[in-house]
Amino acid sequence: MESLLALVSGTNWARMQEMKQSAFTALYHKSGRWWIGRVEEVPGANTQGRTLREVRANLKEAVRMVLAAQKEIRRRQEAGTIVRERLAVTIE
Repeated sequence: MESLLALVSGTNWARMQEMKQSAFTALYHKSGRWWIGRVEEVPGANTQGRTLREVRANLKEAVRMVLAAQKEIRRRQEAGTIVRERLAVTIE
């Protein structure tokens, strides 16, 4: 997991939080016998597979891993300096 943490450490955390429940843009291309996929909005989320179906499944997992790694990186950086809580806002 450390190598993944290093890979995505430069990604903008606020943008990653916004995308947590969003749709992403997946890009696929065939290279020989392999399909290669990546997610445009999530640096480091990429994969390859023998079938497009396999690449789609792998790509979803890659996005989950990158988002989780970003969360862990941020928590380590903020350890002891941040108070974290939910904030509910009512707009009249």
